[in-house]
Amino acid sequence: MLLVERADDTLSLTLNHAARGNALGPELVERLLGALADASRDETLHTLVLRAAGPHFCTGLDLSDLEHCSDGDLLQRLVRIETLLAAIWHAPWRTVAFATGRCWGAGADLFAVCEQRVAAPETNFRFPGAQFGIVLGTRRLAERVGAEAARHIVIDGAQWDARTALAAGLVSRLGDAFDALPPPRVTPATARAIRSATRSDRRDADLAALVRSAAEPGLKSRITAYRERLRAQ
Repeated sequence: MLLVERADDTLSLTLNHAARGNALGPELVERLLGALADASRDETLHTLVLRAAGPHFCTGLDLSDLEHCSDGDLLQRLVRIETLLAAIWHAPWRTVAFATGRCWGAGADLFAVCEQRVAAPETNFRFPGAQFGIVLGTRRLAERVGAEAARHIVIDGAQWDARTALAAGLVSRLGDAFDALPPPRVTPATARAIRSATRSDRRDADLAALVRSAAEPGLKSRITAYRERLRAQ
């Protein structure tokens, strides 16, 4: 489900659940959080790479067991995803995502929180969570692409291809493969200090926005209605 590989001072985390489009289910999210916690104890690490096996980077929230979930179950899952996004946004290392195929929903949020964001030319991006009432990752997305563009892709349900995402600033560069990066020219301690000084810290506000939206009664029914609309298209 998650492949963890260390090479020199780079840690690679590969989403390895292609049968589900690498969608973020509870087990995968907890494994990612565990890998980040382990990495936080390694003072020599300078780069964290997120990539995926199979054709798609991540198709969003795993809803394969939706019929067995309560509103509370879904809220807990979304809180853990927000915790994951915040952990990567505030990570002390260089974070790099390499996306292919579908990069949707929580998967697109996962991509957006990384410092460097590489996408294969066929990658496409969607943020459909607002269509079932969820506010997840939108403020950080706005920091990447600007408030107006963030509102367009989230509220209007737009889909961006890789070149549109590149022009907007969601994608840092296009590439058919991920190339190894040279080590930074500063010490890990200096890099941590610079990242802390140059990143906004709105963790409490981001979590509160997510919980307020997800705690509205009827979350499961809203998600179910959204899926039915998709099937009818």
